[in-house]
Amino acid sequence: MIPGGGQPNMQQLLQQAQKMQQDLAAAQEELARTPVEGTSGGGLVKATVTGAGELQALVIDPKAVDPEDTETLADLILAAVRDANGAAQQLQQEKLGPLAQGLGGGSGIPGLPF
Repeated sequence: MIPGGGQPNMQQLLQQAQKMQQDLAAAQEELARTPVEGTSGGGLVKATVTGAGELQALVIDPKAVDPEDTETLADLILAAVRDANGAAQQLQQEKLGPLAQGLGGGSGIPGLPF
């Protein structure tokens, strides 16, 4: 409900929705440009992903390479990528969380998610 019993100003609601949409798009662009690093094996394997979760780089220390034990290397790579993706998800929560809360703020209009 609108305080005071008045009707919602549709123009104002549309402007707020448009601003939230612009803010969300800007945050998503920033995430796509922000590198996040994950490591495993005490730094033997480093994975870099964007804040949006796209794998950008993988660095493997030669000490981690044992031709007789490729399974351990594969595990280290998976762990580094998962670590980087976890950091990317945390960054997404930091950047997008406040915007998502704004969308669920309750406009008082039934059927609208914001």
